Amino acid sequence: MTKTTRVMLAVLAACGASAAMAQSSVNVYGRVNTTVEHQKIGSESRSAMESNSSFIGFRGTEDLGNGLKAGFQLEGQFNSDDGSGAGGAFNFKRHSEVNLSGNFGTVRLGKFYVGSYLATADYISMHNHDTGTSADALYAYVFPDGNQISYRSPDFGGVTAEFNYGFGEKANRTTALPGDGTNALAVAGEHKGAFDASLNYNNGPLGLGLGYTRATTEGLLDVKEQQLGLRASYSINALTLGAYYQYYKADASATGINLDTKRHAYRLAAMYTMGASEFHANVGRAQAYKGDLSGAKTAATQWTLGYNYNLSKRTKVYGYFTKINNGNDAAYGGVVNAGDNFRSIAVGVRHLF
Repeated sequence: MTKTTRVMLAVLAACGASAAMAQSSVNVYGRVNTTVEHQKIGSESRSAMESNSSFIGFRGTEDLGNGLKAGFQLEGQFNSDDGSGAGGAFNFKRHSEVNLSGNFGTVRLGKFYVGSYLATADYISMHNHDTGTSADALYAYVFPDGNQISYRSPDFGGVTAEFNYGFGEKANRTTALPGDGTNALAVAGEHKGAFDASLNYNNGPLGLGLGYTRATTEGLLDVKEQQLGLRASYSINALTLGAYYQYYKADASATGINLDTKRHAYRLAAMYTMGASEFHANVGRAQAYKGDLSGAKTAATQWTLGYNYNLSKRTKVYGYFTKINNGNDAAYGGVVNAGDNFRSIAVGVRHLF
């Protein structure tokens, strides 16, 4: 074997090692979550089978060396009650991102839940992970979906920070006050961008969260929305307690018109575990809008009692009773007519894979 041949073989071996190091891994995961329910909406009752945010996902990473990794995550939601794609054809509108991560943190591009929601309301929705008819109907999610760039910091002793910016792209966006049955702010305009910032602390039994969001829409009315949320949770042996508070404010203006309003909301939650059993209770309250909507009966209360039995780490059977009491001018929980209440008694199965 000549010296040249030996050199070429060594180069090929090195290239093969580099290729092996850069191999990517892809995982398939998801959730199938289905309930059978007896519901009452206003004065009408019905029996129904519901899909509680069932989805299938694909996640992958590639090691680029020197601590740098590339990754992606795609999630498509489907209706587990009839197998159809949620909202029509199957797509990845639930979650779609590409990212780069390293010692500096993680940079993400695409569509995903922003940090302010994950740091506050998501933590408190313990009984069914904020899905289905018992999901939190009172939290105001201000950030428009998609076209996001995000930076998430490394973990510093249990503290992480995240910053999101949403590109407006002059896309059409309809602004509406959460739960307001008077449609005082149901106007269309151009999405002019959004910003979200959050802090999360999780260390041992104590958890704390802080989130702020700002979004602007320009049209017949120029609307600026803001929300500020705070969360605390604490575990004492088998008991976990949690609470969040949210302040929401909307300022709208046009020639000769000004509409400013604000609202406070909060939720308390508790979970007690006993072997494979979990006992859940939570109650939330959205106060009536103040400012230019003072006098409208837009307050609402939601409460839920639930029980989960974990057959394994991935599979549980469960049941719950949930109710939303709307004021005469409130329409929380997806009801069509302002003032209608919503109630559901449900049993279901959730499987993770």
